Amino acid sequence: MTTVLKALLVDDEVPARSELRFLLGEAGGVEVVGEAGSANEALQLIRAIPYDVVFLDVDMPGITGIQLSEVLAELEHPPALVFVTAHSEHAVKAFEVAATDYLVKPVETNRLKMAIERIAPAVEAPARIERIPVEKAGRKLLLQVADITHIMAKDDYSYIFTDGERYLSTFSLADLEHRLEPQGFFRVHRRYLVNLAQVGEVAPMYGGTMELALKDAAQTRIPVSRRRAPALKRTLGL
Repeated sequence: MTTVLKALLVDDEVPARSELRFLLGEAGGVEVVGEAGSANEALQLIRAIPYDVVFLDVDMPGITGIQLSEVLAELEHPPALVFVTAHSEHAVKAFEVAATDYLVKPVETNRLKMAIERIAPAVEAPARIERIPVEKAGRKLLLQVADITHIMAKDDYSYIFTDGERYLSTFSLADLEHRLEPQGFFRVHRRYLVNLAQVGEVAPMYGGTMELALKDAAQTRIPVSRRRAPALKRTLGL
């Protein structure tokens, strides 16, 4: 399996999340990029960052895991769901809300690997998006992805830039990241998504950050956050 799944762990008990993180490390194929102690916290993270899979407990204070899964099912691109719980009686309801798998604690590594293998095929070959719908001067246009230099967050919307033009997109930056990451776009900052094919120069900055100079006529400069800099260096082979 070549795809590494981006995972969110949702459980109100810290030891349970730590144990699952350890087991996922043993199983392989998953990178835990977020944790949440409640359904409300999880929902905020999922709306901000695209995850391939959410591992969640059923019994949590306030909104339960089942209720959270029903909310996630309404999203345009919902993550895969794997319930991890000490109670087997919720299994039927879990599969009614289209859960990919249902694991009963204590979870064994081999059983966890089976769950991961069920999820991976769905994300290994995402549909390639060639054009993005945008708006400019009251007109709705279809923009070629290859022409995009970078994208900037604007509240719940985004500004998409080409060489010399700016367009409005009703997609959030997180949604565009999910759609365009397979085509060489990289989230370099909480506000910026960049087409790496359009990067002409990488300049190191003070404090471990970087700045990208694009190939457009304006030689646009895009900041790279300190948190994203290591991953960007690995991606670019720096």
